[in-house]
This record gives sequence, structure tokens and C-alpha cells, in this order.
Amino acid sequence: MNDIPEVNYSKKWDGDRRSTPPLVGDEREILTAFLEWQRETFAMKCAGVPGDRLSDKGVPPSGLSLHGILRHVAGVERWWFRIQFAGEDVPLLYYSDDDPDQDFEDLDGDVEEAFAVWRAECARSREIVAAHSLDETGVHRATGQPISLRRILVDMIGIYGRHNGHADLLRERIDGATGY
Repeated sequence: MNDIPEVNYSKKWDGDRRSTPPLVGDEREILTAFLEWQRETFAMKCAGVPGDRLSDKGVPPSGLSLHGILRHVAGVERWWFRIQFAGEDVPLLYYSDDDPDQDFEDLDGDVEEAFAVWRAECARSREIVAAHSLDETGVHRATGQPISLRRILVDMIGIYGRHNGHADLLRERIDGATGY
């Protein structure tokens, strides 16, 4: 007996412009649609929040904020798709060995700039995914082992899912808004 309710991805409410992931499709279509749904969910969690409130660290003792998560997922998009998979020689975003948590802690700067960086990283990630098969591999920099594009897509869906849960709590604390 399964008492866990099923998520209705087709449920819409005012302001929800997310694309509905398909119920049937090939592996690429399903994986990319769910990653896009997770990205759109995160954007929706931030929509309508005044810029100065996006940096609120509203769930003590956690140092998380919507702004910090935004910076973090931009850096993660770059790390996995551009650096790990495509082997691009680009600098890390919001990270250094001397200050590994600057994505969450150093929230100076323009929130709109952080959104622009995130959107650009997502766009580049989409280009990379579109140009490669799911079986192609990059090199995991920490282990030196090959890592497939398929595995990266699955990891990214999980990363966004986890951070969307954080965003739920933060958004509810800011203005009471809830939803998936």
C-alpha cells in the first residue's frame, strides 16, 4: 500500500508558466524536461520577491537565502556542464579555495546581475546538452573518472530538487507563499 501522494505536474495556478514534463518520451526528452521544470520551479520561487528580500537568511541557523541559492545553482550549472563535461577553461563562479562558501555568504552585488548570470549558465548548459549524446563523457575533476552527460543531468535534477525544497521554506518565511 502506497500512502505517498503523486505530484500532479500538470496542476497550474495563477502565474505558473512552467512547462509540464511529458508522461511519455525518450530518455533525453524526459531528463531535459524535468531539469527544465526544476529550473522553472526555482525561478518561480523567486518571482515577485523584492530584490532586497531575496538575500534574507530566514531559516536560522541556516545561512541559506534565495539569492545565495541563485548564485550557487549558477555555479553548479557552470561546474557540471561547462567545466566537468565540456572541459571549458572558465573560472569558477562564486567560489575560491580561500572562500568556498561565497555563493551563500558574500551577497553583495546586484540580484538582477545574479539572475542574468544564472540564465546565461542555464542557456550554455542547454547548448552543451543539445550538442552531445547522453552516453558521452567528460572527466570528473575530483576523481579523474569519466562522467556521462546522463549522470550529470540526473545529478542536476536532484540538486535543483533539493534547493527547491530550501526555496520553499525561504519563500514561505518571506511572504507566506507556498506551492511546488
